[in-house]
Amino acid sequence: MLPSDDHVHSEWSWDTTVASMDRTCRRAVELGLPSLAFTDHAEFAPRVLTAASEVPARLEPLVQDGLLRPAELDVSGYLAALEGCRQAYPQLRIHSGVELGEPHWHVDEAAGLLGRGGFDRVLASVHSAPVDGGYADVSSRYDDQPPYDVVRDYLVEAAAMVEGFEGFQVLAHIDFPVRYWPSTGDAPYDPRRLEDEHRRVLRALVDSDRVLEVNTRVPLHPQVLAWWREEGGGAITFASDAHQPDALAAGFAEAARVARAAGFRPGRDPLGFWVRD
Repeated sequence: MLPSDDHVHSEWSWDTTVASMDRTCRRAVELGLPSLAFTDHAEFAPRVLTAASEVPARLEPLVQDGLLRPAELDVSGYLAALEGCRQAYPQLRIHSGVELGEPHWHVDEAAGLLGRGGFDRVLASVHSAPVDGGYADVSSRYDDQPPYDVVRDYLVEAAAMVEGFEGFQVLAHIDFPVRYWPSTGDAPYDPRRLEDEHRRVLRALVDSDRVLEVNTRVPLHPQVLAWWREEGGGAITFASDAHQPDALAAGFAEAARVARAAGFRPGRDPLGFWVRD
């Protein structure tokens, strides 16, 4: 049985027009996936568009005066759609959820949204980096910085988020910048060059009794899971980060194999988080 997919997006996320909560549930049934969580985006920081920024046509309505402003999450609409799917697919365990973008920069807004949502799964993530008095997408930082500096800054910000905001359970995609690692260069990304920075994030998660996400958009390097266990990490969750139904649970069989090799297994609740042996 595949692990639960605890990081999935639907049409209620501002950054996709091809997602569908209903079709994703249908896909889960086809795959035999036992459980999933719809963790749609809630982001509060407008993003500065750089000269190299490429904005898909579907997002152009969100751009004004050189800023891309993420649309607000419609919590009531999202929850109503979720309840409809629970009734339509009783064989699935469907968790409510949200992915908070940089909540430590917007504590009041994030706390207010959590109070309205009553979510089962609360993820926190870093997608942006401070730049020129505003914020830009992390991927754009490769334009003018050495690649390892981009990842180092990202990890420093991720640690600050873990230490600066209490209202989440799971750290999403600790390796987010690796998705955009430059294809030109001598070697692929090696997390061991930033061991101290990784371990600081992982220790902060352990100290606050939170969970590390194994995101399969880019396979998480096994070394990061080894450090997580060494630091005392107690649980992991799996995430396709799917923004369309066909991407649901992508790469999960291999991710589960790597997780078992690192010393993690399903817990007492087979549809819940995996725990260390």
